[in-house]
Amino acid sequence: MSERVVPEGSRQRRRPTKQGAVLSEQVIVETALRLVAQHGADALSVRRLGAALGADPSALYRYFRNTDALLLAIADELIGRAQDGWTATGDWRTDLRSMGLRIHACYLSHPQAAVLGAYRTTGRPHETRAVERILGIVRSAGFPDALAVRIYHAFVDQALAFAAQDAAAKALPTAAREGDEQVWQSVYGRLSPDTHPNIAATFPLLAADMRDSGYPFALDLMLGAVAALLPQDAPRG
Repeated sequence: MSERVVPEGSRQRRRPTKQGAVLSEQVIVETALRLVAQHGADALSVRRLGAALGADPSALYRYFRNTDALLLAIADELIGRAQDGWTATGDWRTDLRSMGLRIHACYLSHPQAAVLGAYRTTGRPHETRAVERILGIVRSAGFPDALAVRIYHAFVDQALAFAAQDAAAKALPTAAREGDEQVWQSVYGRLSPDTHPNIAATFPLLAADMRDSGYPFALDLMLGAVAALLPQDAPRG
């Protein structure tokens, strides 16, 4: 794409595409998400997106400067979907936990898109709303601003890092994913207690635990550590 984006207020409603849709940023982003989910990250091209929309690829220039701008919009859409229906309870620990789990679950429901955008900073409305909300949760709990910012940073990085890692694993081809899972039985399950006593002693538990994401437990560990930093005169969540 080129630098020919038309400001939103200057766009005029156009005739429906061959697929019967009137183009908008939201329609393009939703179509891109479906395209990536069906065909993988490499499918995110102007040509393939235009074909999926039933529109000339050049029409996309009116909405996004380039493919990176579209990618940021996709990343922001995932952040927005993670927040859909979320409401604060007033308990900072409960609210942070639910927000983190929502982010993680949303990215895993769109693993191919998550691989593309989990590490990006979008600066778009859904992201800025999430930043405001998370900082609000932490500051309202009574953490001083300097500490609130560090907690926010650690919380978001942990959520996105686990989301990106788990999404990447889920996005693997089926054979590769099943092969990785089988390694626990074919390799670790056969290690001798003479050479690997700790693995042998814990193997049944280890193999079972490794089937699931470590994020919920890691999140609880973080929140427990954060609670220990809460000023003595602040309400305990």
